[in-house]
Amino acid sequence: MRTARTPGETQPERTALAWQRTGLGVMAVAGLLGHRAVEEEGRVLLVLAGVAALLGLAVLGALAPVRYRDVRRRVVAGTGVTAPRLIAGVTATVLLTATVAALAVLMPG
Repeated sequence: MRTARTPGETQPERTALAWQRTGLGVMAVAGLLGHRAVEEEGRVLLVLAGVAALLGLAVLGALAPVRYRDVRRRVVAGTGVTAPRLIAGVTATVLLTATVAALAVLMPG
């Protein structure tokens, strides 16, 4: 007999998926920046694309799993699941990548 799942049981999985989407989005933007850098032979833009890719990998490989385990542990314990420092770090990563992407689009070719 199946038991009904409580709404809190899916929160760690949803959180993990959101962090993975964020990391993949940063990686996608880094790939587009890298493509433009190679086309235009822009060394600075290529370095920035590499930094963005590394930040995306950090979100995917380090922060997302840590956040998943943390949320899972907190849901089981019944405590709050917010993590302001992690959220601020990922927000800074996304903003930095978006700024570099915007500058790349606005830069004259």
